[in-house]
Amino acid sequence: MIPRKIFSQLLTACFLVAACSLSAMASSELSDHEILKKADEARGNLGGVSWEVSVTTQEGDRTTNVKCDVWARGFDIFAKVLAPPKYSNGKILMLKGNIWFYKPGTSRAVPISARQKLTGSAVYADIAAINYAEDYEATRLPPDTVSEEPCYVFFLKARSKECIYDRIMYWVSTSRLVGVKADYYTLSGKKIKSSRMEYANTVVRDGQKYPFISSLEIKDELTTSGSTLLTFEKPSLESIPDSLFDPDQLVK
Repeated sequence: MIPRKIFSQLLTACFLVAACSLSAMASSELSDHEILKKADEARGNLGGVSWEVSVTTQEGDRTTNVKCDVWARGFDIFAKVLAPPKYSNGKILMLKGNIWFYKPGTSRAVPISARQKLTGSAVYADIAAINYAEDYEATRLPPDTVSEEPCYVFFLKARSKECIYDRIMYWVSTSRLVGVKADYYTLSGKKIKSSRMEYANTVVRDGQKYPFISSLEIKDELTTSGSTLLTFEKPSLESIPDSLFDPDQLVK
């Protein structure tokens, strides 16, 4: 007969194994779309969220820095430029894939491309969440690891010409359901950029803490010099007024 103490330990171990198995099954039961949507939420795709972003580019001995306050609702964003001084109080509005930039002292906001460079390797769209779940057709590839962390791997194909990037290889943590790495390609298959993401921030939603992006490092694969680091600080869930997403309000 098995002693009671050993039997209790075996029973506890069985429960732990079962719990781990159920957790793994729950994760594996998520569809590709659900996994990508959860990863999008950790980069800003929420009902209403604000944060501060600093975009620092290092090219040889030269360092440039752009700072913005950002308010986002879903994939629409409004940003107010804090630095550099010549662009201070400038405004950026991304609404349904269209982007406008307004510089104080001018009579109107100017439409710009989401692919237009903000600074270094970063484009304007990089300060907001790219809609991987809806704008890209996903094919799941064999799993991989990034910095020893198990990841889902997706090949993402743009659904339209309006998408920022044509093709993306995307690594999503299987345990945290956040994107940790991405490689960006042209239609012809040329790798143009790569990025790594970290999630030291958290936001509280429905009484629970969720990871939120803290940094995005972008490297230009077409050149060997320089990198661009986006640092996200002070994320806060809040109600965003409609007026921030009105193009006519940019000049006021």
